[in-house]
Order: sequence, then structure tokens, then C-alpha cells
Amino acid sequence: MSNTPQTPSTDLEQLVADADRGGRNAGGLAGAVLAIGALLWSLFQLWYASPFPFDLGIGIFNDTEARALHLGIAMFLGYLAYPFSKRSPRDRMPLYDWLLALAAAFCGAYLYLFYVELSRRPGQPTQFDIVSAALGLVLLLEVTRRALGAPMAVLGLAFVIYAMAGPYMPDVLAHRGASLERLASHMWLTTEGVYGVALGVSVSYIFIFVLLGSLLDKSGAGNYMMQVSFALLGHLRGGPAKVAVVSSAVNGLVSASSVANVVTGGIFTIPLMKKAGYGGIRAGAIETASSVNGQLMPPVMGAAAFLMIEYVGIPYTDIIRHAILPASISYVALFYIVHLEALKLGIQPMMSAGKPKTPLQKLAGWGMGISGTLVVMGLVYYIGIGVQAVAGAAAMWILIGLLVVLNVWLLRMAARHPDLPTDISITNPQRPETWPTVRAGLHFLIPIGVLVWCLSIEELSAGLSAFWSAVAILLQMVTQRPLTAWFRQQATAPAWRQGACEAILGLQDGARNMIGIAIACGTAGLIVGGITLTGLGLRMTAFVEMVSMGNVLAMLFFTALVCLILGLGMPTTANYILMATLMAPVIVELGAQSGLIIPLIAVHMFVFYYGIMADITPPVGLATFAAAAISGEDPIKTGLQGVTYALRTALLPFMFVFNPMLLLIDVEGWWQLSLVIIGATLASMTFAAATMRWMRIRANPLEVIVLLLVTFMLFRPDWFMNQLYEEYREQPAADIYQVAAELPDNGRLVAIIQGYNIEGDELSKTVAVRLPALPDDALATAGGVTPDSAATAAAPAAAHQALGMQRLALAGLQFMEMGDTVQIMNVRFGSTARKASWEQGWDVRSLKVPNPDRPSPFVVYLPALLLLALVWWQQGRRMRHAPPAQAMPSPGNLRRAGR
Repeated sequence: MSNTPQTPSTDLEQLVADADRGGRNAGGLAGAVLAIGALLWSLFQLWYASPFPFDLGIGIFNDTEARALHLGIAMFLGYLAYPFSKRSPRDRMPLYDWLLALAAAFCGAYLYLFYVELSRRPGQPTQFDIVSAALGLVLLLEVTRRALGAPMAVLGLAFVIYAMAGPYMPDVLAHRGASLERLASHMWLTTEGVYGVALGVSVSYIFIFVLLGSLLDKSGAGNYMMQVSFALLGHLRGGPAKVAVVSSAVNGLVSASSVANVVTGGIFTIPLMKKAGYGGIRAGAIETASSVNGQLMPPVMGAAAFLMIEYVGIPYTDIIRHAILPASISYVALFYIVHLEALKLGIQPMMSAGKPKTPLQKLAGWGMGISGTLVVMGLVYYIGIGVQAVAGAAAMWILIGLLVVLNVWLLRMAARHPDLPTDISITNPQRPETWPTVRAGLHFLIPIGVLVWCLSIEELSAGLSAFWSAVAILLQMVTQRPLTAWFRQQATAPAWRQGACEAILGLQDGARNMIGIAIACGTAGLIVGGITLTGLGLRMTAFVEMVSMGNVLAMLFFTALVCLILGLGMPTTANYILMATLMAPVIVELGAQSGLIIPLIAVHMFVFYYGIMADITPPVGLATFAAAAISGEDPIKTGLQGVTYALRTALLPFMFVFNPMLLLIDVEGWWQLSLVIIGATLASMTFAAATMRWMRIRANPLEVIVLLLVTFMLFRPDWFMNQLYEEYREQPAADIYQVAAELPDNGRLVAIIQGYNIEGDELSKTVAVRLPALPDDALATAGGVTPDSAATAAAPAAAHQALGMQRLALAGLQFMEMGDTVQIMNVRFGSTARKASWEQGWDVRSLKVPNPDRPSPFVVYLPALLLLALVWWQQGRRMRHAPPAQAMPSPGNLRRAGR
């Protein structure tokens, strides 16, 4: 590879194109149709996400129609963008692809084209319906093979065959079987199969966020984040590696593509890491681990966040809240790992830090930067709230006007100085100045601020919030260059053309990036439809219980292994959908039967994390191959090194399944929040030190064991406390209304229930459900008693019962009292109680309330911190008394690292 790469090589560009946008780059009519089709798809999705159809009363599509159009367009563009094979022409479109594309568009959009006719004869498909559905299934599997690879298509085909060949299967897998007519109708003519939840999420949420990421990247925000990362971190020891970690984390906020992240940042960071002394294998592994972990960062999370909304049944803001701490500490640990690698290899800073500063000056600089940021955020919040309070209905227009003024002012400030460079010198890297670099792109924060404001303050849906953010960035893209040219007294006409072209290219790139994701969601729906049609989910429960012998930990290891295996042949989104459908309910159910309360979101995050891990694990992993292509090293060795770095990510899911506080569940008050964040961050760093066998100097085996013990104590303080004190004490089932009335808002009701499953076996399991706050009108019927009011304890029994009954009803539960027996009379479909495995007709054997005599589990932090201090002191003592050669890497290690 050249010593001074400034742009991605042709091979790398082709790799990104093949992985994310399709490998075909045809001109003429084919190129025009592909470009116009992608543009129109983006415009359709923007229209669908906007409030305008309902405001204007035109262009309204119901959910089923939108899903059909979404899949039809995706399949049409898929056949245009993805060639039949690697040997197929990429600069022109064969006739057979035109025919396949048109047929796929017709079959994919069949539900939209014949929606009225199908609705008039539900469950009575005609022969034309069946032929179209069967052809659609074949075309979907073929475009899946092209876009996602043969393994995904083979898996989809296997579920189709399984649905039809049920009577011929072994007893453990046998079922009645489905005829071609029933299979085609279930998969293609209803929303139980291909047009199911996954495709619905793709239409409503995933597309608009992927489009937002593409627009931000095309506008220059990606380069801005990279330059800011170099300005802040480039002068540190191992600076290029730390830049790779931080820039990938920031890009991961809006990006859904690991491969694009690797190429965009890695083309600069990997050569710089090699030059710094990390070596090619480590450099590629660091960039891969950083970029792949970008899918863990909310708000996008590689599209999984939006799927979790539907599968878990909680708001999007809750998904972000649960995901933010594990993702953050995973990046903190990776940042610490690259720092430890720099210490092990004796790497020194590559770039000058400028004029030396005392520790007090550094602390003052960071303090001013952080405090200034908080002040600005506070001003924005209070100005927005103040305008809403004063202006009423006119507040929106006033706030839009203020944003326009702010955008113009920031562009005027940036126009006074040269533009940021679009690349970084590999041969002679220079650290950019911090404030000028930050100042040059502050306007890029406006669309992100719009997204956060709409989600958190206005409490709009995720799709509508992303729509307004996309509108903001589109307006910026069209106007930022003309305004900058005007402020610099330059010609504005070329700038207008360039801005409009960039906006159009951003819309096209967003659509092309979505082709594979939409097809993956359609094929995943095919798999889910096969599961629901055959009842395979119930058989999976019995199979997993048999394999794990009822042991939850063994079941989690089995699930992780299946995720890794499936991830070798399918993208993360499809992997998550399949495992969330098959395994998540099984884990929650078997955990409940073992007496464990495992939140559903924790299980979904578990399978998602291990789906991500499959992107790193060799022998398959496009992100690893992209990094290896840049570094010039062996992709298998790069992948194995990446697995070493990814151990911290592999540990986290096991921790938050058993300690949901890491997902910010059951965290009460700021002091608990602070303790959880500090403890989890330290635990991730001690685990990194243990796996790297280095903290201040090389750690001996005893120190590694102590560091692993400290990690466990900080991640699972509750385990140690549970050995000394029971977490709950039992209370009679007859007190259920009183307990429900006294729980705080969103408090958790825990119960042991007993009954018979569909096989006739008597089971007992522990279940829990969160009880929401009552609306004001419901409080009046409860006698004005609230869970937090001082009068609750003294309230009449009737008021207690009314309050508890209404809170349970909001959670989806109704009970019937028969003497001392309390029976679950109803579990509302789709409620949080149904998702938490409460069973209609079962008896409540007892309630479990927190043990008031149990000390806080956070006291375990004290011995953990003492052990950590002991290791730190012991290593410091060895550093002072050991010869320098023992504290530094050997020349042989340095030679091997510098390959």
C-alpha cells in the first residue's frame, strides 16, 4: 500500500459498494434508472415519515401498503444494483436483470397494487395470488443471495422447505406441514411473514435514520468528527489508535455500516497506527473493533434499536437509555486497551502537543470546555422551554427562526477561516488546533440537536424526530456552501449547484445503503413466518431446555454460540431478528422457571451484542477484510487479534443479564446512577487490564486473577450480597393490591405464579412487571391516593384496592380472589405483563418484596477498590525496583509489532 494514501483505493471502494450499496456502477439508462429510483425511494420515505400526508389529506399510505411499496422498490433496486455473480458485468445491465427487477417490483408491491381486492376476500387467494406469491418468494431469495450472500438465502429456503415438509421430519421437528397455497398465502399475502414486524420497522424507522446518517456524512459531518478527534487526541501516546476509537464511536451515533466506518476512518488511522508502532495486525484489529462497536451506540445501533421497539414493546427513548451505558463502557475499555498497547510497545506521541501545559492548566482547559458545553446546552434548553411557554402555538416558528439565525451565524464564523482539510497526512501528520477545528463545524450539531430535542423534549416518535432532523440537514446541505461563498464574497451560483448535488447524492446514497437492510428484513420475516406457521418456537423451548438442562448460564452460552454461527452467514439485523424471535422468549421463560427475573430488554440486548460479535469473528467479517486490505495484513490474523480486543464486549451481555442495573434498570436517584456508572467503567477497565496482562507494567498471574475478581465484584456486587442476605422476602398473594398501590411509579411487582403449560405439566415461575403511574383522571377514582403520597399508608383499604387494581390493569393484569387464592383472570394481549410471561389462569402463589434488612450491594465496591489499589501499589513498587528493561517491551516484540 502506498505510504501516503489520501483516498480509498479502488478495491476498497468496490468492497464498500459491494457490501453496502451493490457492486454495479452502470451508466446510460440503467444508471439513470438506478439513480432516479434511489432518489424517489428516499423522497417517498421522507413523505411517509412526515406529518404532511395527514395534514394535507393526500398521499396517505396505511402500514401494509407502505411495507409492500418498500419491499417492491428494494427488490427492484436490488436486482439493478447487485450483479448475478462476481463475474457478471458491472458497467451495464443484462436483459435478464431488467426482467427480474420488473417482476420483483410487481411481486413485492403486490399487496399495495391489489390491496382492495385482497381485503374483500381474506383467506381466499386466487390462483393468480398464489402464483404471484410463489414467484415473489423465489425472487426474494435470489435477491437475498445477491445482496446478503448465499448463507442467508439458504437459511430462508430451509425454513420454506421445513414448512412444507413437516410430516417427513424427525419427531422432535415434525408438524402437520403446509401446502403451497397455505405457505404462499401466509408468507406473502398477510403480515405474518415477509411483510411482518421487521419490514414494518424498516419502513417506519430504519430507512429514515440510515438516510440521516448518509446525509450527515455527505454534508461533511463525518470528516468534521474525524478532524475534531485528531485535534483532541492526536498528540497523546498512541494517538492514532485513540482517534480511531473515538471517531468510530461518534460516527456510530448515526451510521449503520461497519464496513463504511472502517474504510472512511481506517484509510487514515491504520497507516498512522502502523507508523506509530502498533503494527499492521493490531492496527487493523483496533479499527475493526472500533467500527463494529459503532453499531452498539445509540440512537441507531445498526437498526436494532427500532426493531427492539416492536419486539420488547417499550418506547424508543427507553431503548436509548438501556443501551447507552454498556456501549459507552465498551468504548472506554477499548480506549484503555489501545493505551495499554501503547505502553506495552513503548509507543510515544507522533504529533506535537504544542506549548507544554501544567496539569493545572490542562485541568482548567478541560473544565472550561466541559462547563462551557453544559452552559450552552442549558441555554438552548431554557430558551426553547421559555419560548414555548410564552409564545404558545407560534413557538415552533420562533424556534425555527432562531435556529436559522444560529446556523447563519455559525457559518459566518466558520467562513472567516479556511475550510477543514478533507484528509490527514500520513507521512507528516500535524495536529490540528483544537478550537479552530471545533469552531469550523459547529453548525453540524444543529440537526443532531433537533433530533435530541424532538425525542426528549417534544416526545415525538423516533421516525418523526428523524424526519425533522433530516429536513434540517438537507436545508443545511443546500445552503451552507452558498452562504459560505457569500460571506467570503465569492460567486454563489456554483455553490448553489454543488450544495444541491450533494443533497441529491446524499438521498441516493441513503437509499442504496438501505437496499440490503430492507431485503434482510424481508427475508427475516420469511424466517419468522416459518416459525409461526410451524410452531417451531415451542419446540425450541423444549430443545434448549434439554440442551441446557434448565441451567440459565448454559442456555446463555448456547445462545451466544448460535448467534456467532448464524452471524457468519447473515447480517447483524437479520441475525438479531431470528434470535430475538427464537431465543429471547425461551431465555425469559426458562429464567422465570429457575426463579430468575431476566428483563426482556436484557435478553434482546444479549442476542444483539453477540450478533455484533459475529462481524469480528473470523473467518467471515467484511469489516475485518476491509481493515486488512488497508493494513496489508492477513485478515484471519487481524480477525483473531480483533477477537482479543472484543472480549470486553463479549463479557458485557452476561453481566447485564444478571445485573440489569448496567442497563439502568431499577436505578433509583442520582447517587445510585453515579455508583453504577463509576463501578461499570472501572470494571470494564480492570477487565481490559486483565486480558491485556498489563496495567502499569506487565501483570503477573496472581494480579490477573485479582483484576478479574475486582471486575466481577464491580459488575456484580449483588451476587456477593445475595450470599449473605436474601434479596426478597415473601408476602401473601392476598396482599397484591396493597403491594401494587404502595410501589413507586414504574416500580416492579414480583410474584411467584403456578399453573399448567399446554403440555399439561405443572410449573412454577417467578415473574415481574412494572407498574406505571396513573393518569390524573384515574387518581380521582382511587380517592386521590398516589404511591408517593404521605397518606398512602393511612388510606382506607378500599382506596388501596382501587389504586392497586387500576395500576395492575394499566400493566395488563386482572385478578380474581377466591378466598386465600388469587388467580390471574386476564393478561391483556400486547401488554408488558404478557411480554413478561404472566400466564392467564395461573395462581399467584406469593409475592416477593424487597428485603428491608439487606444492605446496599454497593458496599461490595469498598473491598473491590482496596484490591485494585493493592494491585496498583504492588505494580508501582515493582516499577521502582525493577531494571528499566523489565518494564519495557523487548526489541523482538517491537520488531514484530512494527511489521
